[in-house]
Amino acid sequence: MSQTYKIKVRDRNNGKEYTLQVPEDRYILHSAEHQGTELPFSCRNGACTTCAVRVLSGEIYQPEAIGLSPELRRQGYALLCVSYPRSDLEVETQDEDEVYELQFGRFFAKGKVKAGLPLDED
Repeated sequence: MSQTYKIKVRDRNNGKEYTLQVPEDRYILHSAEHQGTELPFSCRNGACTTCAVRVLSGEIYQPEAIGLSPELRRQGYALLCVSYPRSDLEVETQDEDEVYELQFGRFFAKGKVKAGLPLDED
């Protein structure tokens, strides 16, 4: 039988706070949905930043969170769609655009894009 943890989620978008019971072998987002709690999500496979949260306390395990760099993980960010609790947790939803910029912003806006050579027209 798996351990179950108490997860507090502060949803910044609507000012609500939810308390969930999540087994250590279930994704937090999936468990929230089964308990009637609607949280932001999009891809469900750890590739985007829609379900991003900041961990305020506790421990989370997210080996499949490819949408977050190791640096952002160290800063306490997590993706609920692919996160498992490893203790009681308190998390806060984040603005998707802010997290996306932190994650991918370094790849954009680095000066003018140079046009390639025209294709040969035969």
